[in-house]
Amino acid sequence: MNSVTKFQPIIVADVGGTNARFALVTDFDVASLQFTIAHAQTFVSAEFTSLESVLSAYIATLPFSQPTRAALAVAGPMKGQEVNLTNLGWRFTLNALKTEFNFQELKVINDFAAFAYAAPYLKTDQNLPIKHGTAETYSNIAVMGPGTGFGAAALVFNDHQQSVLSCEAGHITLAAVNEFERQLISLIAQEVKHVSVETVFSGSGLERLYRAVATVKQQPVEDYSAARISELALLGQCDICQQTLAQFCDWIGSVAGDLALTFGARGGVFIGGGILPRMQDVLLQSQFADRFMQKGIMSHYVADIPVTLVTQDNIPFIGAAASLIAR
Repeated sequence: MNSVTKFQPIIVADVGGTNARFALVTDFDVASLQFTIAHAQTFVSAEFTSLESVLSAYIATLPFSQPTRAALAVAGPMKGQEVNLTNLGWRFTLNALKTEFNFQELKVINDFAAFAYAAPYLKTDQNLPIKHGTAETYSNIAVMGPGTGFGAAALVFNDHQQSVLSCEAGHITLAAVNEFERQLISLIAQEVKHVSVETVFSGSGLERLYRAVATVKQQPVEDYSAARISELALLGQCDICQQTLAQFCDWIGSVAGDLALTFGARGGVFIGGGILPRMQDVLLQSQFADRFMQKGIMSHYVADIPVTLVTQDNIPFIGAAASLIAR
């Protein structure tokens, strides 16, 4: 990017089933790789009938003329020019949206693609290293996150050019690395036909894991929600809940290592989502780093890969903007 050229503002968005968040990126500092974010607004998605209607509402709040660039991160599948926000029933095409709002540049990406694009622009002092290492410059970066679902993506470099690879890694089969985990998987398989990463590390997965841990340990199984399991564990009031969170963090270390190998992520692994940031102490005290590196003859490959827990705000905004300026 030519640093002399005046930066043209970018409308950025993080559109999900609950909220549609918008902001304006007004500048990008090449030296520090930092975006300036302003005019942030949050709208309740259910109060609007379409992406076009909520985008119009945001543009109406801006105290100046509409920018001609936009980059939107959306929680929904994309197929060519078509975007479908399943939980809202919103559908649109990129060409129609670009024409309606007279955008000169428009990028629409899914939320984990935005996370991948954002990775090189994150602030080290606002995020938590959970495994130390040395990232290789211009090497692939993997991102992942357990939350309502389990998402993953990679920022891939080729001759200093970059692109994002989206995937469905949440649906890969969860592997056991010891007898205890084999017993857990056997029990969880009685509830779900396919024991995938997502069935254990997202949504009601923590509840499944708790029930399996309690059963294997021959302890009473209480009707606890995921939030209650975490609360009791963090308060030190339930031994099985504590063991469940520890197992969660240990096991996801293996998954993160698998994804590092799959994507060749010598540039680092970044973990987001809504679950792990709430159990930082458990994660740091767990066997995450050891499990990440237990990859047999390829242990040397992952040994120096750094892993970071992302707690910084505005990742979708940063990633959306980065997707538009990335070359």
